[in-house]
Amino acid sequence: MDLEIVKTDTPRRDLLLADESEESVADYAGRGTTYVARRDGEILGQYVFLHTRPFTAEVVNIAVVPEHQRKGIATAMLRHAVATARAAGFHLLEIGTGDLGAGQIALYERCGFVRCGVDVDYFRKHYPVPFFANGVECRHMVRLRMELK
Repeated sequence: MDLEIVKTDTPRRDLLLADESEESVADYAGRGTTYVARRDGEILGQYVFLHTRPFTAEVVNIAVVPEHQRKGIATAMLRHAVATARAAGFHLLEIGTGDLGAGQIALYERCGFVRCGVDVDYFRKHYPVPFFANGVECRHMVRLRMELK
């Protein structure tokens, strides 16, 4: 069976928390719409779609089960998010990631997003404890967007 992406009212908590704090997930989870990517009934990934400002939506959380990463699932979910945003009449779709997430930034750029700013010290301000990748503290959020019109 091919990959299908559908709305869910029961997101996988482990995927929501993959790169997020409990506090940040609690802030947006109830306001957004979660979509799961599944194959043969197995959830392989999910993303949360959130209406943030007039004519603007954001993918605020996107995660793929570790053993299914690098198989095109995130790309398929991003394409779904773009189609969902266009169908709903949004003009902009945004996404953000940690400044150490070179792989994520490259993925988003391959999918048509362009860098538009940096939220300086975002993770220091909004996360209860610092987090590190390869011994380096992740401090800033890189913001990307796609114009849909």
